[in-house]
Amino acid sequence: MTEFVTMGILPQLAQGLLPDLAATDPEAANAQAGHLISAYAAGVVVGAPLVTAFTARWAKRRLLLTVLVWLAVANLGVALAPVFGGVMMMRFLAGLPHGVYFGVASIVAARLIGVGAQSRGGAFVLGGLTVANVIGVPFGTWIGQLTSWRSAYLVVAAIFALTLVAVALFVPGEAGDPDASIATEFRAFRRPQVWLTIAMGAIGFGGWFAFYSYISPIATDVVGAPEALVPLVLVVTGIGMTIGNALGGRFGDRSLFGTILASFALMLVLMIIGPLVLGVRWAGATVMLFAFVLLMGVGSSMLGPAAQARLMQVAPGSETIAAASHHAAFNLANSLGAFLGGLVVASGAGYLATLHLGVWLTLAGMAIMAVSFGLDLRPRRMPLPR
Repeated sequence: MTEFVTMGILPQLAQGLLPDLAATDPEAANAQAGHLISAYAAGVVVGAPLVTAFTARWAKRRLLLTVLVWLAVANLGVALAPVFGGVMMMRFLAGLPHGVYFGVASIVAARLIGVGAQSRGGAFVLGGLTVANVIGVPFGTWIGQLTSWRSAYLVVAAIFALTLVAVALFVPGEAGDPDASIATEFRAFRRPQVWLTIAMGAIGFGGWFAFYSYISPIATDVVGAPEALVPLVLVVTGIGMTIGNALGGRFGDRSLFGTILASFALMLVLMIIGPLVLGVRWAGATVMLFAFVLLMGVGSSMLGPAAQARLMQVAPGSETIAAASHHAAFNLANSLGAFLGGLVVASGAGYLATLHLGVWLTLAGMAIMAVSFGLDLRPRRMPLPR
C-alpha cells in the first residue's frame, strides 16, 4: 500500500502541494506530483542492496521488526511534512528499507513452505502487495478523496504498526548467519546474469509503471469515468494483480522462462491496443477500462515471483541480496516508468502516450530476457581428461 497509494491520490497530492500549478495546468501538476512515486522508488533502489549488505548477519526476525519500525515512522513523516520538498524527502527515506523487508520476508516464507518453493514463497509475500491493491490502495484513495491525501499516509503508517505486532507475535525466531558479510553479499554482483536479470525487470517492467502511475487521470480525464469510480478501478486492477501473482508463483516453479515470457507478451499486446480501446469515449468505455486494467494487472504481476526466483537462481550463496535486488529492480522500473511517463505527459502528448512508451520499454525488457536465458543454453566447457 505504501508504494501504490500515491498513484490513486495523485491529483489530490498535486492540488494540496502544488495548488498554484494545479489551478493553471493540472497535467503539469500531476506530472510533477508523479515525481513522488519516483522518489520512493529511488529510495528502494539505493536501500535494497546497502541495507541488506550491512545487516547480512542479523537474524531475519530482528531485521523484519527493525525495518517495520522504520517504515511506520517514515510514512508518518510523509503525512506530516508541510511542503512538496519535505514530502519527497520522506518518500525517499520510506523507500530505503522496502527492498530488504520484502526480500527477507520472501526468504522466510520460502523456508517455511519447503524446498523448491522460491517462486511460491515470493508469490506468498508479493501477494500482500496485490491484496493491498484490492483493499488497501482503493481504501487509501477513498480516504484521500474524502478527507485529505495526508490521511492516506496516516493509514499506511498505522498498517505498518499493526504488521510490526503481527511479526513479533507469529514469525518464529532464528539465529543470524555469523559467516555472512558485506563482501559475500556483494559477490552476487560479479555475475553478469544478475545484472541482466535486474535490467530485465527494471526496464521491461517500467512500461507498466508508466501507465499505472497515471491511472487516476486516465480514468477520469481520458475515459470520462467519475472520480468516485477511481477506487473501484484500483480494486479491479488489484484483483488482476492477485490473479497474476498466483499464476506467476505456480508456474514460475515449473518454467521461469515461460512465465516471464507470458507476462511480457500479455503486457505488450495490451499496451499496443490500449490507446485504441481507451482513447474513444462511448457508452462502454468504462467497462473497457475495467477489462483493460484487470488484464494489465494479471500480466504485470505474473512477472514478480518469477523474476525474483530468477535472481535467486543466478546468485547462489547470496539469496538475501538477490531477493532484495528484485525489489530494487522493480522500483527502478517504478521510478523510470513514472519519470519517463511524467515527461511524456508534460510534453502535451496526453496520458495514453504512456502506453506507447510502455511498448518500447517492454520490448527492451524482452530483448534482455532473451540474452539472459540464451546464455543459459551455452555449452559449458568440460575439463580435458589427463
